Amino acid sequence: MTTRFPDKFLWGCATSAYQIEGAPFADGKGASIWDRFVNTPGMVNNGDTGHVACDHYNRFREDVALMKQLGMQAYRFSLSWARILPNGIGEINPLGVKFYSDLIDECLKNGIEPIVTLYHWDMPAALDDMGGWLNRDCANWFAEYAEVVFKAYDGRVKKWATLNEPWVVTDGGYLHGALAPGHRNKYEAPIASHNIMRAHGAAVKVYRQIGKHEIGLVVNIEPKYPASDKAEDIAATKRAHAYMNEQYLHPAMLGHYPAEMTDIFDDAWPVWAQEDYDLIRQKIDFLGVNYYTRSVTRHESYANSDVTEVVGGVAFHKAPSWPLRATRVIQRGATYTETGWEVFEQGLFDTLKWVKDTYGDIPLYITENGAAFFDPPRASNGRVRDPLRTDYLQRHLSAIHKAIAAGVNVQGYMVWSFMDNLEWSLGFSKRFGIVHVDFETLDRTPKDSARYYSKVIATHGEVLSEPL
Repeated sequence: MTTRFPDKFLWGCATSAYQIEGAPFADGKGASIWDRFVNTPGMVNNGDTGHVACDHYNRFREDVALMKQLGMQAYRFSLSWARILPNGIGEINPLGVKFYSDLIDECLKNGIEPIVTLYHWDMPAALDDMGGWLNRDCANWFAEYAEVVFKAYDGRVKKWATLNEPWVVTDGGYLHGALAPGHRNKYEAPIASHNIMRAHGAAVKVYRQIGKHEIGLVVNIEPKYPASDKAEDIAATKRAHAYMNEQYLHPAMLGHYPAEMTDIFDDAWPVWAQEDYDLIRQKIDFLGVNYYTRSVTRHESYANSDVTEVVGGVAFHKAPSWPLRATRVIQRGATYTETGWEVFEQGLFDTLKWVKDTYGDIPLYITENGAAFFDPPRASNGRVRDPLRTDYLQRHLSAIHKAIAAGVNVQGYMVWSFMDNLEWSLGFSKRFGIVHVDFETLDRTPKDSARYYSKVIATHGEVLSEPL
């Protein structure tokens, strides 16, 4: 059976601004919440920061040339809001605008389509001082920023995404405190979630007024499977699914939140005005899906949350069940990544089918998919062998091909990530890149997975049917 993908299928890679750029205050850039968070003791592994990261700010031409060498057709990256508007609103930084203009031009010069995300978790610190995503004015702030960049780049950029993974922004940043800005408050999380979606809607409205191409939303989806047929496990799975997968897609696509949100947050879940739903539910041209793993879910009380389970001598830290009353069950015998995520490609197929069945035949892009595995040091011949990552890519690309054959409208794939980078609060300890980065010399070396992915692109997927 052929594994060739449709002729217009778009192959590319993805990064985010804070994780790779460095130069946190160069050329007039303002501080972001991550510039602050990494300097808060105990918040980032080993005290790592993005002050240098991969130095993409100074090396972007080298990086784009490597993308071209590997055959990339698209590069999905995010803009640093504070690099363009140092205070988040008001005065525009021309050198920040120029940096991304030069990056876009470099992509186009090399035959690579730039796909731009407006927000990948790095709100300007000046806006955080004004309440951040808790302030209803954030929708206007975001719309102002969006208008600046649409006017600067639309036409050269033909695919835009408003937000990357709003669930992570609010779960990590406002509910559990593991990510910037580091809050832990059940009453803040629903407000931040709602306001970030209002900001999404406001940006789409601006684009409809001045943009001429396509705009969408990027969400992370993690399919949930009940650990048993017990009623309490099935109910916990529904809560987890609503919280992670439906909380952002339902209002954006259907104009309402899932009913389970009131069960999850109880008195912390507000009643929202209809005008808010009308703002959020703007027509989008595509949906970006970020997929990494699944969750086998069981009911768990608050008292037993935030624990570590040891399986086969390996300790797995389980995410706190509060306020979901649900937790992940470790699958014995399964392959797990360095971040403790099960390798389960069937979940990607199930996810894509669920999106189509629930929200209709909207064009889909896999905007992130990849894995962190332990990578050995670079060999003397310059080779970095990463067979587990290569196997991961083959499995998940095959699942996408299967979904397309089943009628799902998937139009492109962006591997996460182009290169090793700062993995947020995990620092440099976890490597997702298909290109190895030596964080002392900043040398880039394509791993075996990059060479394999290059062959996938060159053969339009036909190499997937061959043994690794």
